[in-house]
Amino acid sequence: MARRGERFAAPVPGNPADPTGWRRLVDEHLLTLELRGLSTATVYGRRKLLAHLAGWCLDRGITSPLVVSVEVLDGYRRHLHRHVTKTGTPLSVRSQQQHLIATRGLFAWLTKQRLIALNPASELELPKTPDRLPRMVLSPEQAEEILALPNLDSPLGLRDRVMLEVLYATGIRRSELAGLGVADVNLAKRTLFVREGKGARDRVVPLGERATKWIGRYLIDARPTLLGDQLAEPALFVTRDGTNICTAHIGRTIERYLRAAGIETGGCHLFRHTLATLMLEGGADVRWVQAMLGHRNLTSTQLYTHIDITRLAAVHAATHPAASNRPRPRAVDLAPVVELRHRARP
Repeated sequence: MARRGERFAAPVPGNPADPTGWRRLVDEHLLTLELRGLSTATVYGRRKLLAHLAGWCLDRGITSPLVVSVEVLDGYRRHLHRHVTKTGTPLSVRSQQQHLIATRGLFAWLTKQRLIALNPASELELPKTPDRLPRMVLSPEQAEEILALPNLDSPLGLRDRVMLEVLYATGIRRSELAGLGVADVNLAKRTLFVREGKGARDRVVPLGERATKWIGRYLIDARPTLLGDQLAEPALFVTRDGTNICTAHIGRTIERYLRAAGIETGGCHLFRHTLATLMLEGGADVRWVQAMLGHRNLTSTQLYTHIDITRLAAVHAATHPAASNRPRPRAVDLAPVVELRHRARP
């Protein structure tokens, strides 16, 4: 049975015997992405997105991507805009973008392979992403309350506490946490090696003294118990069966603690937002925060500078008349004096 992330984990609909059908051509396209070095998670995601496109086209009698026209893709773009998920919510703008990016990638590849003469997706426009700030970040007090929730008397509770500590200390992504191995932790240097993060980029981040001590305790007191007979398992965080914990398991676990603390929205990424905001409030340069988060572009990190209003609030309090109930001395207007001096000049 194929595991999540493998190339054939999510078969694309269509006739596998048809050399020009959706399944065969999408499989070949995804293979080229693997050969280019894209991560298994990226390839898996592209497969799901293109499977959605293929299913939509097959429902309309379009059995091959080679006969897709500009009009068909325009209809698909409108479909994404109106599409409602299983939870009853519309697709987010970012989700629509991902669908269309995968679509453009497929047809660019078909054109490059000279399987089609003209690329019908060459002018396919992406919806504009709104510059939205994270809904909330945790205060240090809220973070400490959440970290104190796991039951440290059980191996699973200790594991959960360490996962929370690592998320809070490093701001790594959920997938990066799931991908950590024991060999990626350097207790002596208090660092964490994040292997193949987003964009298949590696980075090293500091753990800090506290998170390092919690990991050391977990490696001695909890992980051996959880491993059982799975002694060869290299993953840092494991399930009660001793197998590598998956991203979905991590997400459910972290959300459970957040809800128990009264935080109704957010998941693992909430700790990522919190780390960036607290570091900026503490005076960190935005480029150091960029290095922690593993952002390729500084613009992704600069979003968090809009959340830190500490300095702006201080300037507002010092300069705006309505910022305080106490009367503020009025600044001297020097403009008339300057004008008189100009007039007095010969």
